Amino acid sequence: MAKCNICFRKCNIPGGKTGWCRARGNIDGKVVPLNYGVVTGLALDPIEKKPLKRFFPGSNILSVGSFGCNLDCPFCQNFEIARGYADADEVCYKDDNGIHILDTKNILPEEIAELAADLRDRGNIGVAFTYNEPLVSYEYVLDTAKLIRAKGMKTVLVSNGCVNEDIAQNVIPWMDAANIDLKCFSEEGCKNFLGGDLELTKRFIEMAAGRLHLEITTLIIPGFNDSEDDMRKEAEWIAGLDSGKGRDIPLHISRFFPRHRLTDRPATESEIIYWLADVAGEYLKFVYTGNL
Repeated sequence: MAKCNICFRKCNIPGGKTGWCRARGNIDGKVVPLNYGVVTGLALDPIEKKPLKRFFPGSNILSVGSFGCNLDCPFCQNFEIARGYADADEVCYKDDNGIHILDTKNILPEEIAELAADLRDRGNIGVAFTYNEPLVSYEYVLDTAKLIRAKGMKTVLVSNGCVNEDIAQNVIPWMDAANIDLKCFSEEGCKNFLGGDLELTKRFIEMAAGRLHLEITTLIIPGFNDSEDDMRKEAEWIAGLDSGKGRDIPLHISRFFPRHRLTDRPATESEIIYWLADVAGEYLKFVYTGNL
């Protein structure tokens, strides 16, 4: 057995097996990222799509994703890769209809950095790690970010932030910007509905605030995190970050649409999104609505 210390799960992984995230495994008694350099998504995106509204607006960024995630959100938009796993030389996803092989490409950090630089003439400012949970393979993120910085370009992290503090300490100094999914502001809801750990995500945000450009996203789901009380607590907490400078941190409040295992409830009413944005705006300077 080998113990993984990436997140709160602290998986004890038998030899030749993977941890809960399916992206880290026990190879010869050592936990290693099985998805290092395995890319499932590669696209030149507008920076606003991350979403980052106040970080080099109007620019593009090379988005890179792999497979694996340490949460289990029932509404996941990218569940095929989030719950993907390595099977021999292939990456697969299994659902009720059987096993599906995912398209992947092996791309080393040096190749990502070169591609990012080649795309400068198309408005590219760097690389964004996104689509799956990037920090389950934080080694790849770090190796690439160091090369990106050496080229004078930017690295962006799009993450749930649900990793242990030592991982955060290693990663944050190499990030220029991040959008962290603060999926709800209830410890019980985070644990029972998402399979996460709210305190770890909050700690990541606390550590990042003031050290990089930070924006936060909350997806509003009917009957789960759509109360005024929850939004007030969240917005007030954000505003208090970085000795009160948190009021300048942009918050994205996004509309839910039925997806994955959460198809038994309707899309969030647009009026709810606007209302909660107004509530958050009592505490924060920059509140944006999304998916409308």
